[in-house]
Amino acid sequence: MRILVVEDEKKVSSFIKRGLEEEKYEVDTAFNGEEGLKMSLDKGYDLVVLDVMLPKKDGLSVVREMREKGSATPVLMLTAKDSVDDIVAGLDSGSDDYLTKPFAFAELLARVRALIRRSEQDRGAEIHFADLRLDPVTHKVWRKDKEIDLTAKEYALLEYFMRNPNQVLTRTMIAEHVWDYTFDSFTNIIDVYVNYLRKKIDRDTDKKLIHTVRGVGYILKEEE
Repeated sequence: MRILVVEDEKKVSSFIKRGLEEEKYEVDTAFNGEEGLKMSLDKGYDLVVLDVMLPKKDGLSVVREMREKGSATPVLMLTAKDSVDDIVAGLDSGSDDYLTKPFAFAELLARVRALIRRSEQDRGAEIHFADLRLDPVTHKVWRKDKEIDLTAKEYALLEYFMRNPNQVLTRTMIAEHVWDYTFDSFTNIIDVYVNYLRKKIDRDTDKKLIHTVRGVGYILKEEE
């Protein structure tokens, strides 16, 4: 599970990052709202822990823009304000939960687990794109009515594409999300697996769905 922590107080950020990593989460950090927004949209995180009071762009604006741009990533808002109006403003902006400072790490961890668990349950529904159908529970995939046999990595790659359709996915994004590793010098591995997947998904059809964006990465989209 990959978590983004957006917190400008570096001691607090380090405390949260260290604690989550001890629980085996992969954690990235950002220290202002603009950076946090860009990272949340560019990379496939399972959760964002977001402070309200941030330089450059406040947390309420960040989560609002995330939702406007179609991001459904769960957001846990951190706030020093505990009035009902402040909490309502946070939830109305699109956050999924809130935690007031100062907080016990055990409570933050419990809320993180609850949001990720809820998100995983939501992910149980079948995913559809064009005539592709993917079942996250059984890990089965169909093109029209024909079941496609995929390896575990091919399935993970296709699921990442189908959860991010019509978006250019760079090789680095794919490596980090599907392999949990950055293949700086092994990007050909990504290309090999995309080609494996493309042969199975787009074979025997004139309607190609997986496209190369030269020099950047790949995109799942329907041809014009």
